[in-house]
Amino acid sequence: MTELTPPRWDLTNVYPALEAPALSADLESIRAKINALESSLGALPAQPDKEEDALLAEKLSILIEQVNTLLEQSGKVRAYIYSFVSTDSYNNVALRLLSEFEQVGMRIEQQLTFAQSWVGKLSSRLDAVVARGGLPASHAFFLRETAEQSKYLMAPELEALAAELNLSGGNAWSKLQGQTTSQMTVDFELDGQVRTLPMPALINLHSHPEEEVRRRAYEAELKAWKTVEGTLCAAMNGVKGEAITLNRRRGRSDALHAPIDDARIDRQTLEAMLGAMQDSFPMFRRYFKAKAARLGKEKLPWWDVFAPSGKLDAHYTFPQARAFIVDNFANFSPDLAAFADQAFENRWIDAEQRPGKRGGAFCMSVPVVNESRVLCNFDGTLDQVSTIAHELGHAFHNDCMFKAGKTALQRNTPMTMAETASIMCETIAFEAVLAQAKNPQEELAILETSLVGDAQVIVDIYSRYLFEKEVFEKREKAELNPAELCDIMSRAQQETYGDGVDENYLHPYMWTWKPHYYSAGLSFYNFPYAFGLLFGIGLYAIYQQRGAAFVPDYKNLLASTGEGTAADLAMRFGIDIRSRAFWEGSLQVIGKRIDRYVRL
Repeated sequence: MTELTPPRWDLTNVYPALEAPALSADLESIRAKINALESSLGALPAQPDKEEDALLAEKLSILIEQVNTLLEQSGKVRAYIYSFVSTDSYNNVALRLLSEFEQVGMRIEQQLTFAQSWVGKLSSRLDAVVARGGLPASHAFFLRETAEQSKYLMAPELEALAAELNLSGGNAWSKLQGQTTSQMTVDFELDGQVRTLPMPALINLHSHPEEEVRRRAYEAELKAWKTVEGTLCAAMNGVKGEAITLNRRRGRSDALHAPIDDARIDRQTLEAMLGAMQDSFPMFRRYFKAKAARLGKEKLPWWDVFAPSGKLDAHYTFPQARAFIVDNFANFSPDLAAFADQAFENRWIDAEQRPGKRGGAFCMSVPVVNESRVLCNFDGTLDQVSTIAHELGHAFHNDCMFKAGKTALQRNTPMTMAETASIMCETIAFEAVLAQAKNPQEELAILETSLVGDAQVIVDIYSRYLFEKEVFEKREKAELNPAELCDIMSRAQQETYGDGVDENYLHPYMWTWKPHYYSAGLSFYNFPYAFGLLFGIGLYAIYQQRGAAFVPDYKNLLASTGEGTAADLAMRFGIDIRSRAFWEGSLQVIGKRIDRYVRL
């Protein structure tokens, strides 16, 4: 790595190469463990509610240990293979291995479904079994949640068939969307040269300082998505169609039912949060209109939504981004700073933009070695520095669970709580850079970066929620065509952005490149982001009150996010997430930033 070339991640401590004998051996070991789990499940009593507590505790302990071991090893293999697929979709060796591993993953899913069904049969005895201690007691939350969710399983043979068909159904459609979008490039003139840009690099031009570049990038992007709209529309129909069929067969009340349960919240919480978000739209429209006025316009065309304001000369090299993040994490916690420094030093981050690499950013856990890896597309902007801080928050969250000795089943964190540490780290970075502003123009530029992100998570996320909700409703009746998807997206943006954005220049193709829509088993991958932002802001406010005394409780919270409902975990800090007042309070923090932005 040089200052001009951001790093690629290193996973050689996991396996030396895709063709390594150790990887092949672990795949065989996983298959053997699946067979052993299948044998154990076959030997379980068919009517567990009639067995003695001691026998049930013994059987459950064996089952929990087998599942944890299997999930740890398979999680390690999957992360390694995906590290290649996500950064080079042209890598045929990785793609073949992923396909091979997906067969293994399908068998794991089938056995876990059988296990869930069996645990559901002993729900009336769980309290007595848990009271005996041991592994059932330490996994009590997982067992009770598993028993409750077992009500939404089809017959075992149907669940097994669904898992098998998913490989050539929803999963295949998802892979098609990923490969299609990651391999797209656009020839684009920039700084007097025509360059072949991967789509993430073209999308990053949304925040270019020159309007003419932003406008051309916007036009080039829409033109590019037009060429693949049929392919991606087919993928969307396939994914949503599968989800609708399975929801109906499993007795789910609607498409939101499973995502709400997966988020470990209830509808009262979701409605309270969404209601507060909706009431905040006029506040955000004040921001959009103030930004438009700065640009000499009445409303923002889409290519100006991400436009920078003010003047911040800082353009970060990757080493500078590292120093900034580590130094400011240290002000919150030496442990957080040391962890981030370790991630940079050991090349846990893949930051380089290149063809074949997925857009956006994510963090993935690598079990067994108990590490994480972060993917981003670094371009030197403050926004990308913030993105790295955000993803390192996820990695720190993983580290807290690893160091607390949590098992794979205990680490199963819902998306709502998964954003807790990432938002905290992003907020730390924002507050640090804001405190360093030397003049109003720098302050304006920093506020702009923050508010662009806040508006995406509140306003745009709500538009994505509305989009997905309508897509599900219409897909139940018939397949949708690209024009219908574009229309639904445009109307959702109009409803949320309102008169802050020019209705003649929206982004009707936003549905094409967001991978969140293309997972049959993970619908509504949107509202948890808003939950995470607003919950994180609420926690940061408590940190400001308590200072260093807050950190140990915070780390304990991160270590246990897989072992409680969102409401119970939030109450540790006196937060009532079912109360609209909490969400309104967090939104008021953003409102104060908007007030300051408008004054500047």
